[in-house]
Amino acid sequence: MRDAKFGIGEVVVHRFRPFRGVIFDVDPLFNHTEEWWLSIPQEIRPAKEQPYYHVLAETDDSTYVAYVSEQNLVPDESHSPCRHPQLEMIFDRFEDGRYVPKDRVQN
Repeated sequence: MRDAKFGIGEVVVHRFRPFRGVIFDVDPLFNHTEEWWLSIPQEIRPAKEQPYYHVLAETDDSTYVAYVSEQNLVPDESHSPCRHPQLEMIFDRFEDGRYVPKDRVQN
């Protein structure tokens, strides 16, 4: 296991798919269903032994939640905010090119 390259609140772009988004959670290793993993064509299927990211993703036409391997993400160079409607549920503000998570009350 290795450290994740990206952190919570970072804006990233998918290497091959036309979306950008904000990371809101990180799995140190693959943590999804085998069925999901096998649905990816074998010639582009990423390895399981790497961090996977939960991303509030957006295209020009839609927003959704994506699960993406580290090898398929690069930093977003636009330094512009995203428009995903769930951002305000998780993040407090956009600052210096990344999102700042809301403070969480712990019991």
